[in-house]
Amino acid sequence: MEVTDDLQSETWEAHVKTLSELFKRLQEASFTVRPVKCLLGSRTVDFLGHSLGRGAIGLQNENVEKVRNAPRPKTKKKVRAFLGLVGYYKEFVPNFAAVSAPLSDLVRKGQSNVANWGDSQERANNSLKVAMTSKPILQLLDVNKKFVLRTDASDRGLGAALMQENEGTLFPVAYASKKLTDGERKYSVTEKEALAIVWGVKKFSLYLYGTVFTLQRDHGALQFLNTAKFVSPRILRWALPLQVYNFDVQYIKGSENVGADYLSRIE
Repeated sequence: MEVTDDLQSETWEAHVKTLSELFKRLQEASFTVRPVKCLLGSRTVDFLGHSLGRGAIGLQNENVEKVRNAPRPKTKKKVRAFLGLVGYYKEFVPNFAAVSAPLSDLVRKGQSNVANWGDSQERANNSLKVAMTSKPILQLLDVNKKFVLRTDASDRGLGAALMQENEGTLFPVAYASKKLTDGERKYSVTEKEALAIVWGVKKFSLYLYGTVFTLQRDHGALQFLNTAKFVSPRILRWALPLQVYNFDVQYIKGSENVGADYLSRIE
């Protein structure tokens, strides 16, 4: 009998069969398990700070409370500690790098050890707390389903959302973000949007390479990125690595691109 590759059992009977095979293999390998470390027949499991179950992944409740009750950091050390806490869950926050930029700027080399707290830091702090304590959920990735990639660029950073369809609705399976360098912030809007695409595809290349996926954009000028000729040599140079990928480009309204765009405009 083969042990199923699924992350969960569809029925209790199937679960019992899988456990029986697991125990058999452990015995054959002369391995033992500690009952106190095992959880059997549960709908959800807490693992490495995450809550897994029912086809989704979320935050562990006790860590949600830590974020919710975290006091406003007053020193560079405490800002760095807060960023470390929320940064562990950055895959749950669209455009995390852009959202947290006002806070990460406080811990740069040369900054005062006393946090120079202003309106932008207060908004970033509150936005991160809201995003982290609203029980953000990601669907578990299914390599047998088609991927949809949404990307976005703001004045502060780049964001990407890897999505898959489930019962007719697109759900995020992973988020990624990148803070723009000082030089990249000087790029034109179109160049930033193009950079977001190339960076997003590269970021999720492990899942996208060798598959057919859809790239959804809310920037009309880049609707035909994989075939168009550009005036900008920089965009043309960036577009060349995309030729090894098989994808189609769809234009969507900005209001629909909430996965990649959400919170990315905070200054």
